[in-house]
Amino acid sequence: MPAARIASLLPSATEIVAALGLADRLVGVTHECDTPPEVRALPKLTRSLLPPVLSSREIDRAVAASLRGDAHTVYELDSALLQALEPDVVLTQALCDVCAVPYAAVEGAVCTMPRAARVVSLDPENLEGIFACIEQAAAALGVPERGEGLAGRLRGELARIRAAAARRGGERPTVFLCEWLDPLFCGGHWVPEMVESAGGRDVFGRAGEPSRRVAWEELAAADPDVIVLSPCGFSAEETMRRFPEFAGAHPGWQQLRAVREGRLFAVDANGYFSRPGPRVVEGVRILAAALWGPDTSSPLPANTLFRLGPGGEWERVA
Repeated sequence: MPAARIASLLPSATEIVAALGLADRLVGVTHECDTPPEVRALPKLTRSLLPPVLSSREIDRAVAASLRGDAHTVYELDSALLQALEPDVVLTQALCDVCAVPYAAVEGAVCTMPRAARVVSLDPENLEGIFACIEQAAAALGVPERGEGLAGRLRGELARIRAAAARRGGERPTVFLCEWLDPLFCGGHWVPEMVESAGGRDVFGRAGEPSRRVAWEELAAADPDVIVLSPCGFSAEETMRRFPEFAGAHPGWQQLRAVREGRLFAVDANGYFSRPGPRVVEGVRILAAALWGPDTSSPLPANTLFRLGPGGEWERVA
């Protein structure tokens, strides 16, 4: 029997629950959960501890200070609300303390609840890990067959994208997927594999490994064919709005080959790259469109891919 009351402390977990057909069983979500739209009205179990208006550089400094201090997080869990909602299952993660409420805080809150709840930690490090987490969540929620079906469909779609990229032949374009604008970070964990699956060669990221800081000198020396701006947690619109932070911090950016050749892109990182959930395969399709041009037979979701034009204006690709 499916779990009756589910608390999700991850936007990706919320999307997984919905994709499994259990959105009506959700009793609480995070302040960042926005997909599907109906979850936005649910009680919010978390809040950000960061001021609402910070530059990319200021956010990086605040996160670093939090990790050096006692907090080890930039989020706060409403333990009292979690207890009041009385969930049967709590979905969370232990992979990244700056991406969500730390696992220890969740475990501590659940231990004080009068009604026992099962804590399920979803911690993928690569694309197959994401599919396995979908199956893990489905099993914990009492619908294992739905998880197997969903994960199987996603694996099949990814295989088709990879096969299409392989058929192109020739040398793969080099790619810098920028996971933070200032300072620069490359993508980590599943993101480099997304680049490879789309037919590119990630110049800095390594599949299964965390993201890391990239010095401007490294980027200038690598001078990749394609640059994809995909700052963690930002939509494409927010990335474009913040683009002056990238440009202002790196005066030589206009000399990069990707910029000169019109191959600097902004994507919806929040929906399709940062969240290890069902939409990640769509993220691979978005990357493939950036590398090779859109597939007109299969339109991409709206407002997910933009290109910086020769006059400095952003042009919508999808």
